Amino acid sequence: MTRIAFIGLGNMGGGMAANQAKDGRVVSAFDLSPAAVDKAVAAGCSAAGSVVEAVREAEVVITMLPAGPHVRQVYAEQVFPHAPKGALLIDCSTIDVDSARAVAAQAREAGFRFADAPVSGGTAAAEAGTLAFMVGCDEPDYPAIEHAISPMARVVFRAGDHGAGQAAKICNNMVLGISMIGVCEALALAEKLGLDPAKFFEISSQSSGQCWSLTSYCPWPGPVPTAPSNRGYEGGFATAMMLKDLKLAQEAAARAGAAAPLGAAAEGLYALFDRLGGGGKDFSAILEMLRGRSVA
Repeated sequence: MTRIAFIGLGNMGGGMAANQAKDGRVVSAFDLSPAAVDKAVAAGCSAAGSVVEAVREAEVVITMLPAGPHVRQVYAEQVFPHAPKGALLIDCSTIDVDSARAVAAQAREAGFRFADAPVSGGTAAAEAGTLAFMVGCDEPDYPAIEHAISPMARVVFRAGDHGAGQAAKICNNMVLGISMIGVCEALALAEKLGLDPAKFFEISSQSSGQCWSLTSYCPWPGPVPTAPSNRGYEGGFATAMMLKDLKLAQEAAARAGAAAPLGAAAEGLYALFDRLGGGGKDFSAILEMLRGRSVA
């Protein structure tokens, strides 16, 4: 059986590790939170006392960490020195492209195969094993990477070489953040104009305004029963995480000399929503701010 080391068991990583265990793989899981480790153990993983302990006999190392500095440190100080040289290293964190490429270069120097493989789909997809993966890697390594992440995935794309997975994730989430604000503005305006938002959904979902943010993840309660709007905007994809991704997109645009004015506007609106207390709510809850309602 494949031996997996899974590092980082937060809102996304916990469900992902559980799906590796459900597939019959031996998963050694580690997180700084004992409660997160306990939850992983209940899902069929075994607890590791440290990153070093988790990776020592791993065939595949999967990490899901908060930001670029964490990824750089964990790999440089704990994974590269202690994982078996034949191990396949896969970082599923959403981080800046430069960090992904730097860690990939260090992995190559240390004799490892490495991929940046950020995900899309939110916590529900992480738990269901239906995430979309965007992979940046050396092309010969892709079949092994695809096999390693298959228990967690609905679809897997090789975006290109190292860093391309992060580029795809950042650009995709910039589209998502912008489109969600557009949908929320339209719903808030429909309400102010005396148009039933549910009726507007019915019309727009079959007209030129149709998009994923409206028809799959509707921010107005009712039309899409599975959307976070029907459970008080709990779960899903937190505003703080969307804000993080929009900041990464703006930083990448500045380095590349690309114009992204709508991305900048979206970042500003989500930053305001976060400051007003919406950071822990699903990002679609920005509708409440646009309606002039309290989000705390």
